Amino acid sequence: MSVYVPRGDGRRGGATGLTARESERAVLDLLAETVRAGQGQALVIHGDAGVGKTVLLEYLARRAADAGCRVVRVVGAQPEMELAFAGLHQLCAPVLDRAQRLPLPQRDALRIAFGLAEGPAPDRFLVGLAVLSLMSLVARECPLICVIDDEPWLDRASVQALGFAARRLAGDPVGLVFAAREPGAELTGLPDLAVAGLQAEDARALLEGALVAPLDARVRDLIVAETRGNPLALLELPRGLSPAELAGGFGLPTAAPLAGPIKDSFTRQLDALPGQTRRLIQLAAADPSGDPSLLWRASGRLGIPVQAAAAAEEAGLAEFAPRVRFRHPLARSAAYQSASYRDLRQIHAALAEVTDPILDPDRRAWHRAHAVVGPDEEVAAELESSAGRAQGRGGLAAAAAFLRRAAELTADRARHAERMLAAAEATMRVGAFGMALDLLAIAEHAPLDDLQSARLNLLRGHIAFASGLGSDAPEQLLLRAARQLEPFDLDLARQTYLTAWGAAVSAGTLAGDGILEEICRCVLALPLSPGTPRPLDLLLDGLARLITEGRAAATPALQRAAKALISVPVEDVLRWGWMTAALFTAMWDYEASRAVAARQVQLVRDAGVLSEPPIHLMELALASMWMGDFAAAAALIAEADSVAAAIGSRFAPFAALTFKALQGREAEVFPLLASAIELAEAGRQQLAALDVSWRSRL
Repeated sequence: MSVYVPRGDGRRGGATGLTARESERAVLDLLAETVRAGQGQALVIHGDAGVGKTVLLEYLARRAADAGCRVVRVVGAQPEMELAFAGLHQLCAPVLDRAQRLPLPQRDALRIAFGLAEGPAPDRFLVGLAVLSLMSLVARECPLICVIDDEPWLDRASVQALGFAARRLAGDPVGLVFAAREPGAELTGLPDLAVAGLQAEDARALLEGALVAPLDARVRDLIVAETRGNPLALLELPRGLSPAELAGGFGLPTAAPLAGPIKDSFTRQLDALPGQTRRLIQLAAADPSGDPSLLWRASGRLGIPVQAAAAAEEAGLAEFAPRVRFRHPLARSAAYQSASYRDLRQIHAALAEVTDPILDPDRRAWHRAHAVVGPDEEVAAELESSAGRAQGRGGLAAAAAFLRRAAELTADRARHAERMLAAAEATMRVGAFGMALDLLAIAEHAPLDDLQSARLNLLRGHIAFASGLGSDAPEQLLLRAARQLEPFDLDLARQTYLTAWGAAVSAGTLAGDGILEEICRCVLALPLSPGTPRPLDLLLDGLARLITEGRAAATPALQRAAKALISVPVEDVLRWGWMTAALFTAMWDYEASRAVAARQVQLVRDAGVLSEPPIHLMELALASMWMGDFAAAAALIAEADSVAAAIGSRFAPFAALTFKALQGREAEVFPLLASAIELAEAGRQQLAALDVSWRSRL
């Protein structure tokens, strides 16, 4: 286990250092030695907030640097989570001059991702390959170890690229080490190191070493028990409290999350700082770039003297050279939250004024958006432009955030409704279904034209079907939206009819008498698309005829659709690609189903659209099962469950139950069967409920 204890003269409250964690240090020592010997290594360090992950990264960085390795650091920052490739830029910026030696497609993808060149959204595969190639080039000069702290606070585009690279380290002396509370799906399968709280003896030693006066044994044991040996909590809780308060029976709120008392401790330390120092800390917390020159330019505009930094550094809260860095992310969070609304507006205004509008227009727009009071069309338009750039780079989460704020700053009711609908759609695409419904509820009170009303019903239907949230019947909402869309956008109407077909089939008899047949009749009554039928046209026609005319009559159309679906573009995969599974299931062609599903899973992963992966992953898992590849199916089910839990989708676990049933694991199947059927029917997935029941009897 790892414990901080005083070094040197042994006085309480003295300097601290890492003196234990023997097993964890051994793992990191071996990693550094392996990289120095020329072999690539990846590792994910995970554990609760404050448990010591950052300290272990610091240990690795020191040991690696002492051994002659080059060390590059990346730290996730909450304000940058929605800026695509921001984390990757931290990693690559110090070595970007080597990018000229990359193959042209990789170099172009990286330059577009970093906003250094214009072009279509970069291929995620090429970006990941460029990162891998760039690290390989640097490692030829000397062994390279990259430490990535607070991985969950990195933008997803960066984590995808880093996870891609981490899985392909082989003969190059490169180490990639991540730290996270709970690693995301992008890091699944990488070697990991779990870090737990300290044992009671070590925790008591750590706590006593951080105190400036003796602590009553009962209070000490209470703190150790309630912090569960978390090192950061043990170090921070005594700070700012007098010996009398500690000895008199200081305790922790037992039901509060760990971050609560830690943040409270940081807040007490902030309150003890001089006013100008506190404001400088708040300013630093509002901009996570770590650029000291930017900070000093902004502080000059606010009249904060450079000397104000001294008290913050003496308190150990932050350092300002060579980069601006907080002792812990929770310190940054506490500093930002300690500022008043008025102060935050002034802080963001100062940061906007000193942020280059050419080199960093998106961050400038974001600061401006937090500086204004009330509606501001100029800033809203800037945010809308930022959303377009973010979406072009594949940063859907950033686009959603920009659009939400743009809508909030829009006074014109018609434009507000349009931006709110756009924000709701982007928010839905990243899997934030509850927030998307809230945005639609706001848009619903605006004066909507017929097309906007159709789009609102379309989004409600998509959310209801994808998440199981709300009391609306998705197939009815989608059918209504498709009819409304016909006069305005036939292509979107076709896509909506296809989704309505899937929702109605999934709901089974819950969809009501005749609604599936009604959807099919509407489809067959649509005017033909001009020119050669597209994959969407063929798929929709085949599925409609499957219901109205039977399998034999529908088979020729389904076969033509199957050939066309092999290479549909990513835009179509994201809009309606999940429905291709119905086609191959109807033809009992699981080999083709697996090939198409595998391609679509990769496309939605690369696009970063969190609302889509679970269903694609489950379809690929089912196809893999029928092909006999149970190992692949198990990994896919685990990934689907992880993503679904993260975004709040409530799909019945029919893929997992099928998996257990096909393996004959009866003891595990039947306890889950009733709850799975209940969940499926609650989410209007009657077909899934029947499927679960049938497959459990295999």
